[in-house]
Amino acid sequence: MKLKFLIPTAFGALGLGLLLSRKISANQFRDEVSGLFASSGQISHKRFSYQQLEGLPAPVQRYFRLVLPEGQTYISYVRLKHNGQFKSDLEKDWMDINGEQYFTTQNPGFVWRGKTSVFTATDKLTNGNGSLSVKLLSSVRIVNAKGEKYNQGELLRWLGESAWFPTNLLPSPNLKWGPIDAETAHLTYQYNDLKLNYKVRFNPSGEIISFETKRYLGNTNLESWIGKYSDYRKINGVLVPTKAEGAWIMNGQEHPYARFNVTELEYDQPKLF
Repeated sequence: MKLKFLIPTAFGALGLGLLLSRKISANQFRDEVSGLFASSGQISHKRFSYQQLEGLPAPVQRYFRLVLPEGQTYISYVRLKHNGQFKSDLEKDWMDINGEQYFTTQNPGFVWRGKTSVFTATDKLTNGNGSLSVKLLSSVRIVNAKGEKYNQGELLRWLGESAWFPTNLLPSPNLKWGPIDAETAHLTYQYNDLKLNYKVRFNPSGEIISFETKRYLGNTNLESWIGKYSDYRKINGVLVPTKAEGAWIMNGQEHPYARFNVTELEYDQPKLF
């Protein structure tokens, strides 16, 4: 007779443990986002002017004239939601994913959380430190990766995803554009001891369609990586892409692993959705 009561009790304890673990994870995510916003200040006193474009490569000038209106205030904080598909491994099947992401610009940083039916992943860059955490069923940690290679990878992610907040791509003491050809430009960004490089491609309309660079695939060697953007729409008065794809390029072949569709995008709302 005792066994009949023991089994439900065990499952009840397991369920309670999962709920408690998820609650702790939710509180931790909230604290991470709050800390991110607290670490970076407002830059909305700065305004974009077409005069800033003098001397920039022709496709870069077309891009900024297309996506930003004269007098656009610089964006300090960003928050977005997305849906889409994701591969946890290049050899595995696609799975549905929903995510939310928060960015700062004065001090480079972001916190991203993506949820699938199997796992919850948190990708972040705070105070120059990058990390990736993955929890099975939002409870049991199965990945906790960090270190110099992740610092570089997450800073590259932050810079490449600036297509969602284009004032972050305007020239500055740390950010430079250089010419390549009529459809391509070279982007460099210096942060602390890291120097990033992107080959940025534009379509004839002036939209950025891809960022290409070298990134670490986990803790392995540097591999070619490309981020693609499409379906530009005007949101908050700024023209931004609403579709994004990330892919590794190996042996001349693209291997996509993330396809996101932006569903919400807001500027200068430094708080959780």
